[in-house]
Amino acid sequence: MTPVTVVTGGGRGIGAATVRRLAAAGHDVVFCYRRDSDAADAVLRDIAAAGRQGHAVRADTTDPDQVVRLFDTAEKLGELTGLVNNAGVTSPIGPFVDLTVTDLRRVVDVNLIGYVLCAQQAARRLRPGGAIVNVSSAAATLGSPGEYVHYAAVKAATDTLTVGLAKELAPRGIRVNCVAPGVVDTEIHTISGVPDRAQRAAGRIPLGRAGRADEIAAAIVWLLGEDASYTTGTVLRVAGGM
Repeated sequence: MTPVTVVTGGGRGIGAATVRRLAAAGHDVVFCYRRDSDAADAVLRDIAAAGRQGHAVRADTTDPDQVVRLFDTAEKLGELTGLVNNAGVTSPIGPFVDLTVTDLRRVVDVNLIGYVLCAQQAARRLRPGGAIVNVSSAAATLGSPGEYVHYAAVKAATDTLTVGLAKELAPRGIRVNCVAPGVVDTEIHTISGVPDRAQRAAGRIPLGRAGRADEIAAAIVWLLGEDASYTTGTVLRVAGGM
């Protein structure tokens, strides 16, 4: 049976790298994106070039109806076998006291509520042998003082979601794990107002550089696969030593 995997936020960054690795590993993939249709089309072309089937769905993961549509689209390719909860946002870097309610609500909505809604759909549809991988952040344990403490707090909630859901779904033979990247060189830093943050951070990373999206994707794909068949409830840190 060909694996069928849903990836949220699959048009760019870690999500796009994950979609490409999954296709290369033999998965059919359905991914969602918010705005950049050109980037989504490029990812679709790479899925096809790998000889796999794929769909790109424009969807907001904070909207329950759009989440259902995303998963319904995936099931047109076959029985769902996996979910990568990746769609996420940050907000402008700055002191905690300057955080606006609008930014706070957006970070919570996308990074937590969106993850819960997608995990619910996956939990309802997955069969024994299925797997969920949530994308968290090393910020969950570092706290991100002076940058975005609220984002770090929400990512800590992602870790807790992973542990609790893993225990709840284990009797059904469904695994739930988490990858916690450190600073990764993607476009997400532009949203935070510091486009060169990955380069600036290199000096405080033990390995001396920011990570690459493909390095995070490799960990995600491993956790979805048979080689990780006895791994559940785990937060795998891929953070260059941070």
